[in-house]
Amino acid sequence: METALPDFEKLGIFYLGKEYDLAQKQVRNDLILYDSKDLTTHAVCVGMTGSGKTGLCLSLLEEAAIDSIPVIAIDPKGDLGNLFLTFPDLRPEDFRPWIDEQEAAREGMSPDDFAAHVSTIWKIGLEGWGQSGARIRRFRDAVDMAIYTPGSTAGLPITVMKSFAAPATAILDDVDVFRERVSATASGLLALMGIDADPVRSREHILISNLLQHHWRQGRDLDIAALIREIQTPPFHTVGVLDLETFYPPKDRTDLAMTLNNLLASPSFASWLEGEPLDVKRLLYTAEGKPRLSILSIAHLSDPERMFFVTLLLNEVLAWVRTQPGTSSLRAILYMDEVFGYFPPTANPPSKTPMLTLLKQARAYGLGIVLATQNPVDLDYKGLSNTGTWFLGRLQTERDKARVLEGLEGASVQAGRTFNRQQLEATLAGLGKRVFLMNNVHEDQPVTFQTRWALSYLRGPLTRQQIKTLMDPLRSGLLNPATPSVQPGPAARSLPIALSQSSRPVIPEGLEEVFLDVTEPLQEFERLVYRPAVVGTGELYFVRATYGIDQWQERGLFLPLERDRTAIDWKDAVRVDSHGWTLARSPEEGGTFTELPAGLFGKSNVKKWQSALKDAFYQSGRLVLWRCADLKLFSLPDETEGDFRVRLHQLAVEQRDAEVAKLRTKYAAKFDSLRKRMRTADEAIQREESQHAKAKQDSWFSWGSTLLGAFLGRKVASKENVSKTSTAMKSVGRVSQQGDDVARAKAKRAALQADLDALEAALQAEIDQLAERWSTDRLALEEVEVPPRKSDIRIDELKLVWVPWAIDDTGAARVVTTT
Repeated sequence: METALPDFEKLGIFYLGKEYDLAQKQVRNDLILYDSKDLTTHAVCVGMTGSGKTGLCLSLLEEAAIDSIPVIAIDPKGDLGNLFLTFPDLRPEDFRPWIDEQEAAREGMSPDDFAAHVSTIWKIGLEGWGQSGARIRRFRDAVDMAIYTPGSTAGLPITVMKSFAAPATAILDDVDVFRERVSATASGLLALMGIDADPVRSREHILISNLLQHHWRQGRDLDIAALIREIQTPPFHTVGVLDLETFYPPKDRTDLAMTLNNLLASPSFASWLEGEPLDVKRLLYTAEGKPRLSILSIAHLSDPERMFFVTLLLNEVLAWVRTQPGTSSLRAILYMDEVFGYFPPTANPPSKTPMLTLLKQARAYGLGIVLATQNPVDLDYKGLSNTGTWFLGRLQTERDKARVLEGLEGASVQAGRTFNRQQLEATLAGLGKRVFLMNNVHEDQPVTFQTRWALSYLRGPLTRQQIKTLMDPLRSGLLNPATPSVQPGPAARSLPIALSQSSRPVIPEGLEEVFLDVTEPLQEFERLVYRPAVVGTGELYFVRATYGIDQWQERGLFLPLERDRTAIDWKDAVRVDSHGWTLARSPEEGGTFTELPAGLFGKSNVKKWQSALKDAFYQSGRLVLWRCADLKLFSLPDETEGDFRVRLHQLAVEQRDAEVAKLRTKYAAKFDSLRKRMRTADEAIQREESQHAKAKQDSWFSWGSTLLGAFLGRKVASKENVSKTSTAMKSVGRVSQQGDDVARAKAKRAALQADLDALEAALQAEIDQLAERWSTDRLALEEVEVPPRKSDIRIDELKLVWVPWAIDDTGAARVVTTT
């Protein structure tokens, strides 16, 4: 039977440990319950190897997961994979695959015996901190978890091919942020190429920055293949006041393009092109809207590759932040396990600018940033001066302590708090393993505590093979390789090579001709063939006052033209967004074309297709919305069920936090009154105990004087001796009376404590009711459809689209465009 858990499972509260008495070297019973909202002002954790820093940070991430807060965690060392080593049943066989057999040998145990030993240690450790396997199960059930390995297939691969997508409008409209985004992206890419480029002096940096800025300002995405072509033939003729050919001659631009092309063509870079796109929303939530804990493991990468990826990720996070509405609640966490080298005090690596921007601006959007390091001298403490929480563990050198105190002082000044350097310096000197000093600007004073026992088995960094073992069961369900969104059907794939012709077919009157850009390199044994498709676009008008809908939407239908097609049937078409296409100015040199279906085209046919397209849009173009009756809300147009659930969750958390704050304010006066009366009661106890002690002392003195007179040999009791005896008897009475006064004072204090406990229980009961009322797990959604108004459907001109395919000697074909 499970033992009752202590009272740390509270709404929006992280259970981190218990207070620690440095003087007595022992743990106290007072729980360290950290308000999750405090993380919106960010946190930093510093401690040398062996300080317990990893255990504290993993515990914090466990608490976030239990509270359904999504996390993106950057893992440069491989420790964060330990979050997967969570075994609710705590059986030895669960631990057995993950123990260090060399450690078992050092302990003189067999691997099986050592696994049993570890299992016992974890059971005892958890129980000692009021936890159990049930809490481990709650942690694992609360979030979806995954380990991504960019540049590797050990974990879930993640592609960077889409990482040069045009930023959100909010970033484009902010001149400073947009400039920083451009500069950081260019710096990260050049670092990956092994080019140490200064943003002001380097012509490589200036050229790539201008290319990014040119395309992004027009809302166009770029990938590496497109960037290679743009470097060779830029869409502008001057840079600054200089002619392009003077500033960067064609031969030199070709050399730069070749360097980037070699990187793209390198077999070692192939894994960077596979896997899910680098999508922050996807890293934070599943398609169904469940919070995620996404670990981005980069331990296997070289230093330039790490810098490249971290810079891209931080820019993507910044872009996501800019699309979120403001909030005072904690919406998500960005955690970096070892920030050494990415946020230094003097140097300016590509990662520093987006990190600094996030630290300054992300709090307004509910993103909490947590940075950890064992190298405090390599942190820009001026940049961290507005960090609200500092977790400080055992430090190695006096220089480390001095730098930490410097940063802590800056944070205190920023928050308008007094800073006792001497006291904090003494506290830092006395910290031991798993003992930390927490300085939180939202609390009255710093507190020293010992970290709780982690739910995860802390076995140390995971190898790539161990990561693969953990991710293999998830790979088929989570892996969505970056493939073209325009995929002609099976018939198009089976077109014989013999149908290709070197000359381009004559285009029927009434059709516009466009070419999709070739964005993937062809192999030596492949040749390029363009296959035809027809695309119809139009505008649909949706209006429904009940749902708050009144808008036009652009729609497109894509239909491959197989050789045997004799009629246009839009039922076979797939929906596309032509705005996301990368179009070429002309077909690639050397490309061939398949024939157009005979008898399909003609002026009268084109008009029939347009008429049929209007009917197809009306039948298939219905706008699907989701309705939440409990909150009386509807999803936005094109908002998925998962995205709508995420929005409902965020709104519910904000409303919940606001009502909890009001509730605490309502109870605050009662708590203040009771605590004031308790302080008065404590003073009364102290006073009565002092009087009781004095009365006992006086009584002993009086009796001692009386007995002393008797021992001196007085044979006859004098009036004086009788008086002393009487006084002694009265003193005994006073002692008894004073004792009763002490008992009454303590009884009054106990009654006040009972009242305080009852008040806290009443407050917690109301908070629990709020949590239940605002729980999104209980919210039911229903699907509703809004048809377009048929009379207002607008049909644009049809387009003939040539789709590039690569065909090898065996006839196997693949699409070579990423649109």
